[in-house]
Amino acid sequence: MTPDAAAEAVGEALALLEGRWKLRILFNLFGGKVLRYSELERAIPEVSQKMLAQQLRRLESDGLVRREVFGEVPPRVEYRLTEWGQSLCPTLDSLLQWTARRVPALSGASEASVAD
Repeated sequence: MTPDAAAEAVGEALALLEGRWKLRILFNLFGGKVLRYSELERAIPEVSQKMLAQQLRRLESDGLVRREVFGEVPPRVEYRLTEWGQSLCPTLDSLLQWTARRVPALSGASEASVAD
């Protein structure tokens, strides 16, 4: 794969995660969790109902989240990650570890520049 093709492919993958709330939704569903809409609302209290619904619909259309509607009164809707969505967990975990290594590297860089 050429560098341009690789950059484009990674850009497309990152575009799936764009949006202020998508990562918060995904992290709440990792580990096989199944949550109702109201549970996601409580887990992410800063998000509006409209935005939560939009982000869930987008994650569903992108194949990361599965929405299941139960024909009950009142209606019950549950969300879970698809197998493909769950497979993103190790990648995001690696990104977390990579980010954690940045902070000590930055402190070392600033100390080195102060010493010069």
